[in-house]
Amino acid sequence: MNLELLTTLRQQNPIVFNVANFVTVQDVANGLNALGASPIMSAEVAEAESLVTIAGAVCLNLGTLTTRQIAQMQTVGRIANQQATPIVFDPVAVGAVPYRLQVAQDLLADFQVTVIRGNAGEIAALAGVDWQAKGIDAGTGGGDLIAIAKACAQKYHCVVVLSGPTDVITDGIRVTQVHNGTELFQLHVGSGDLLSSLVAAFAAIESTDSYTAAGVAAVVLAGTGELVADQLTAERPGTFAVGLIDKLHLVTEKELAQIAKYDE
Repeated sequence: MNLELLTTLRQQNPIVFNVANFVTVQDVANGLNALGASPIMSAEVAEAESLVTIAGAVCLNLGTLTTRQIAQMQTVGRIANQQATPIVFDPVAVGAVPYRLQVAQDLLADFQVTVIRGNAGEIAALAGVDWQAKGIDAGTGGGDLIAIAKACAQKYHCVVVLSGPTDVITDGIRVTQVHNGTELFQLHVGSGDLLSSLVAAFAAIESTDSYTAAGVAAVVLAGTGELVADQLTAERPGTFAVGLIDKLHLVTEKELAQIAKYDE
């Protein structure tokens, strides 16, 4: 695991262009900024080309989609492909809402994404695997998560990050499992959105190896959350959220290397 990318990210301060979920936009912006990236958000299609041009990567989030936002994502995705800018796609709730699944499938047919980051229910839906998703939550299912993630990666020719208690990262052949984390992530709405944007930040500085970038992003967020949770004496979601932003700014490669738990 190339955790040295954390130092590289802080040195390069990559711009991450987010077509964001308005529920979590502040958490995402603060998290990116705290870690060392430079977030920019936009809901205006007219500035799409200018923003993609200055960005190191793009993150498209379906969390609060509108017809206007779908059109913006189509434009942003096509321009990003033309400019070889990495695209991270976050298919929020596609496993629970048929309309969202159709929108996601249409967008994925319009342009090539670099990474898809979703929970088990979302990745299963895109892969065409039966899974009982529940809103934005992963829901329940009996499938093999590694097989589901690989099937999705192979279907869309990209890297997939299936996030959960264990994060599964795959390019359809290679697999990394990250075992760090804390249950407090489930009590903080927006943790998945933040992970998607952090994947984009690392993809911006490691554009030739998005599999490695995604794995490092997963370790950084899961490990940082674990470090914060270990300092709490009770489940305090609000305190955790604030502590997570603080620790993303302060966390070091050495700290993460000491606690990182992953299989490759």
